Amino acid sequence: MFARFSVTGCSLELLRMGERGIVTFCKSQDETILKDLISMGVIPGTTITLEQHFPSSIIKVGNTSLALNIESIRAIYVQIIHN
Repeated sequence: MFARFSVTGCSLELLRMGERGIVTFCKSQDETILKDLISMGVIPGTTITLEQHFPSSIIKVGNTSLALNIESIRAIYVQIIHN
């Protein structure tokens, strides 16, 4: 009766701990946030893993763990990688 629902792309803010995604784009009104993300290697095509949500959000990019503020997390959009 109902079609199966699946989220394939979303804001990084919606990922659960341990989930991985490929960055599809970054969107923010604040140019500083976008420049910071680029300098950290968070660019389209990059695979990232959400390691922690609280007390701060930590993502893993390659072999590097990065702590990001909520504005930066909300600026990153990913395509979820299903294991």
